[in-house]
Amino acid sequence: MIPSFFRHTPVLPGFGASFGLSVLFISLVTLLPLSGLLLYVSHMTWAQYWLAITDARVVESYKITLLGAFYSTIAVTFIGFLLAWIISRYDFPGRRVIDALVDLPFALPTAVAGITLSALFIPTGWLGQWFAPLGIKISYAFPGMVIAMMFTSLPFIVRPVQPVLEDLESEIEEAALMLGAHKWQIFWRVLLPALAPALITGASQAFIRSLGEFGAVIMIAGNIPFETEITSLMIFIRMQEFNYPAAAAIASVVLAASLILLFLLQLLQTRFLNKL
Repeated sequence: MIPSFFRHTPVLPGFGASFGLSVLFISLVTLLPLSGLLLYVSHMTWAQYWLAITDARVVESYKITLLGAFYSTIAVTFIGFLLAWIISRYDFPGRRVIDALVDLPFALPTAVAGITLSALFIPTGWLGQWFAPLGIKISYAFPGMVIAMMFTSLPFIVRPVQPVLEDLESEIEEAALMLGAHKWQIFWRVLLPALAPALITGASQAFIRSLGEFGAVIMIAGNIPFETEITSLMIFIRMQEFNYPAAAAIASVVLAASLILLFLLQLLQTRFLNKL
């Protein structure tokens, strides 16, 4: 007899062993490092903790990181959606190559990506030479940081949206067209509601990924205090200064922000799915 707490008929036997191994893995990989972080913070007084996380340079890094992640998420959501649409809806020479290149940020070390982007967008680079006459500086400036975040977070948009697009049956669009709907009405009222959960998930993960990006950003941003320093870099700087409690304090702020965003994402997805 199947226990009542199973939501579906189980295929793999041994709930106790599976649950135990899952909890052990989460504990070792996630909870144990977090415990070490909290251990460092626990040795600080509230005044020391507040001083560490509200330092003027650190606060400015919060603003820069959030602003860069916000801009990159907006841009990469639009670009990622177009890529997923092209890969899913059209068959053309080189389609498989483009599909494979989407996963390049997962395979390429972020430091290598940062160096490559920096070389491309310097005033004498292949791409930077077109922006230099316009007075637009990308490498070692805020725009370069945004581009690095876009590069590393692109797969988080394409991969959740692509399978949803592939599963949508063309008959639905044809039926809407036969009923007199225009193409934009089909997109807004038929396709977008079906794609919204995947887009929300991808955009949220891309935003969280951009908040924690380090290697690619520091290679292209220039790391100018109060201009292009990100929060991850401030954690690294405090560690270089052997101020581990301050580094842990700043990391705890990033951790709290990420957990809150993940919780809000889960809540938003649950409410959205309940309305469908």
